[in-house]
Amino acid sequence: MQARIRHNGGRVLRVAAVPLAFVALATSQVGVQPLSPAQRAELKGEFWHRGCPVALSQLRVLTVRHWGFDNHVHNGQLIVNADVAAPLTRVFRKLYALRFPIRHMQLADYYGPKSQRPKDTDVSEAFECRQAVASPCSSAKSKGNGHWSEHAYGHAIDLNPVENPYVGCGMSRDPMSRKYLDRSRLRRGMVTPPVIAAFASIGWGWGGSWSGDTKDYMHFSASGH
Repeated sequence: MQARIRHNGGRVLRVAAVPLAFVALATSQVGVQPLSPAQRAELKGEFWHRGCPVALSQLRVLTVRHWGFDNHVHNGQLIVNADVAAPLTRVFRKLYALRFPIRHMQLADYYGPKSQRPKDTDVSEAFECRQAVASPCSSAKSKGNGHWSEHAYGHAIDLNPVENPYVGCGMSRDPMSRKYLDRSRLRRGMVTPPVIAAFASIGWGWGGSWSGDTKDYMHFSASGH
């Protein structure tokens, strides 16, 4: 995309552009909307391609209010499957009532240009057509495990991935998450029992309850996997 130019006191400043497909959502009202043609175009390639288990027509933009780490209320957006949009609206109402803080949850934070995504990588997100990521116990590093992730169906959400890491055999691949490997001391942004209960109220499971050495503390999904 082309950079925008604006004048400031006679000087010309070049400002890096954010995809218009996602900028428009920053002021949208709480609710559920189909993907716009521009948003579909932005997803194609890195986040969706032919052969994915859901069509773009099945996806919806879910806009919800949430508390931020700055103690202010924000409108956040996720892309989810149409068949879970209404139940997830109820979940986020409960998270709002709990004042559960979410650091980044704008579409541009995840789907926008890499150079403009938050450097702390603490972005909550949902849909992405990809395979499930192999456990940190595995030597496969971050490669997929050969099976579609629940994210590929729009049936999963990751919340505050830095504070709620994907761990296996006592390890996480994200260095910023290492101080959160100790789950015995709850800190801001970490998943709590009331947050788990909010998702359980619509039948969703939590990756932190998986058996064995692999736990995905950020991950909630319709199947529990």
